[in-house]
Amino acid sequence: MASIRISAYTDQLSVKAGDTLNVMASADATESVRAQLVRLIHGDQHPDGPGFIEQIVSSPIDRDWPVRKQYIQKGNFLRVADVAGKLAPTGAFTLHAYIFPTTPDAGRQMLLGRWSVDGTAGYGIGINPSGRLEFWVGDGTAADAVAAEVKLIARVWYFVAASFDPATGVATIYQEPVINRYNSLLSKIVPYDYRSHVSETLRARPSVPADTGFLIGGATERNPARGAFVGQCYNGKIDRCGLQSGVLERTTLDAIRDGGTPEHKNIIAYWDTTAGYNPRGIGDTVLDKGPHQLHAEGYNRPVRAQTGWNWNGRNDCFRLAPEEYGGIEFHADALIDCKWQPTLSLTIPSDLRSGVYAVKLTCDEAEEYTPFVVRPVAPKAAICFVVPTASYLAYANISGALDSPAQAVHGATSIFDEVDVEAYKNNIEFGLSTYDLHDDGAGVCYSSWRRPIINLRPKYRTPGVGPWQFAADLSIVGWLEAMKYEYEVITDEDLHREGLAALKPYRVVLNATHNEYYSEKMLDATEDYLAQGGRLLYLGANAYYWCIGFRDDEPWVMEVRRPEGGTRAWQAGPGEHHLASTGERGGLWRHRGRPPQKLVGVGFTSEGMDQSVPYRRMPDSYHRAVAWVFAGIEYDIFGNTGLGLGGAAGIEIDRYDLSLGTPPHARILAMSEPFTDNYPLVQEEIFFMTPGLGGTQHPYVRADMVYFTTPNNGAVFSTGSIAWGSALPVGNFANSISRLTKNVVDAFMAAGPLPGGA
Repeated sequence: MASIRISAYTDQLSVKAGDTLNVMASADATESVRAQLVRLIHGDQHPDGPGFIEQIVSSPIDRDWPVRKQYIQKGNFLRVADVAGKLAPTGAFTLHAYIFPTTPDAGRQMLLGRWSVDGTAGYGIGINPSGRLEFWVGDGTAADAVAAEVKLIARVWYFVAASFDPATGVATIYQEPVINRYNSLLSKIVPYDYRSHVSETLRARPSVPADTGFLIGGATERNPARGAFVGQCYNGKIDRCGLQSGVLERTTLDAIRDGGTPEHKNIIAYWDTTAGYNPRGIGDTVLDKGPHQLHAEGYNRPVRAQTGWNWNGRNDCFRLAPEEYGGIEFHADALIDCKWQPTLSLTIPSDLRSGVYAVKLTCDEAEEYTPFVVRPVAPKAAICFVVPTASYLAYANISGALDSPAQAVHGATSIFDEVDVEAYKNNIEFGLSTYDLHDDGAGVCYSSWRRPIINLRPKYRTPGVGPWQFAADLSIVGWLEAMKYEYEVITDEDLHREGLAALKPYRVVLNATHNEYYSEKMLDATEDYLAQGGRLLYLGANAYYWCIGFRDDEPWVMEVRRPEGGTRAWQAGPGEHHLASTGERGGLWRHRGRPPQKLVGVGFTSEGMDQSVPYRRMPDSYHRAVAWVFAGIEYDIFGNTGLGLGGAAGIEIDRYDLSLGTPPHARILAMSEPFTDNYPLVQEEIFFMTPGLGGTQHPYVRADMVYFTTPNNGAVFSTGSIAWGSALPVGNFANSISRLTKNVVDAFMAAGPLPGGA
């Protein structure tokens, strides 16, 4: 009997009373699932904590729902709507494009054309299974093709074309390199013969089915189970491309190869991939400069703002030279939106208090959680907890934990859950995280929550780490519940959309354990909140680190670029450091003049996942202005227990640094005990590779707890440790870390000047 499997996601992560939340689910081996609305209190099942805690909430969805298997379209490509059939020429025609293939040996890949794989009909130019450029046609019963004589070389720019005359059956391949000093992997000194010019007479003539559209980067396929989908997806870049009437002479193609514009009289369609840029970025529409305006629309967010065939190495941003940024990058394994149909919908009740919730789907032993946040319509509580959904996106479905480098970071052999093994076995079918690489080795720069995310689940434990991100953040939720505080929850998506207005109603704001990925609007809102008298508890580490971007029309998709600096899983290509979503430079906020120290007093300094350690009180902590923080703390060394590797300081850690903008009046309340050498100094601090960069030797490898006041009776308390949140639940929330956190929250909730504020 087949195993029952349920996968699901919601169309929103933040809702409020009156909003409609849709749940998209897919299931194997069952035709129905049971749905329940649950409030999530604590996610970590570690035996030293309170265990998993959820509260069932009565709602209209509490019943069985029909469910079916829903399919996924992976791969990004461009689709052209051609109602008038202009892209189904009956006479002679020529296809042409600049291409930069990255996996020419990965099997058949379509570059551009109208091709039905199962119907053996249409025409197209692409890469055949032997890695050669090929043009093919099919009449619905048989296909014929002409191929280049030499294989395509990976990461080299070419100008390619294919002409076909149905009157004679003659098809011609044109393949020429367009290598300059900067644009390709190989330089002109390599004695390869990249060129190929071949003509053959084909037996078949193209017959284009009406339901087979024109695609750039893929071909149409069908099967009985899922219907029509796109296959033969391409890995690599495509720059300016088009379809022209007639068989173009070699001299004409040579002129286009060298940067010329096709003659307007011959153009059927000419997709100018450099058109449409503005200082705020670029969207998914690729403009057709031809007479019919057959614009192409991106599917699964093809990567734009990439260098093109004529990039000359001088300009590092599309804003400076858009004509050099025509490269659109395609990946056969990309996934942005599953586009599943809703299985059920829930209108958020008016009496549902703000908090972290999920729709829980079950069938026999199988279960699935789809988390979301209910924010208040009209804020009333003094305390706000900000859920870092952007950082959840960055790590969504991360597969790097399954690979050996991660085990080196963890300092131990990783222990995997069944869901990890299943994800790896199924080739991460729900898409990748921004810590992963596409099949061709390029870094993943986009992540979306319109897909099942296996590690955005309340019981999930990251291999080698344990509680991480969402599950760890639920320990803070559990603590707020245990302390019986009235609090409300918002997401950093709300913060990005609404800015300061999202935080202003609250006297006290609590950050989560790892709000690493922040947009400029989020950062501005937090800074403005503090400058106007807000009070912030930063209960984590490695926050405000990477610059990210969202487009207003697709707020569920996050973009990150990783330039030369920072602790990074991949590095963006030369000239490709700016966000296509917003036009701003990607990378670390530190490298844009906004280190985290300027905002919360501490910033990322090390990570290591073999063990966490306690804190030791520092002399500053005994000053009358801050001694109240330690009321009820009996010992100088504290925080020696925790669900996150055994202590309150660890996993990822931050330090105080006046040279990076820590406020001069900030006090160091406590510092971590020494770490092992599995905690190395972060890369952005290292100018020369020398010995002595580990936790037992380098003075920067430490977690600092700091406190400082801000204008208008505001203040910041920062723990400098991801493990802090997971230390709160130990002993049923009765421990030194819990007591200290409560001291700060209670003081921050009181109106007027803070203790010692003078």
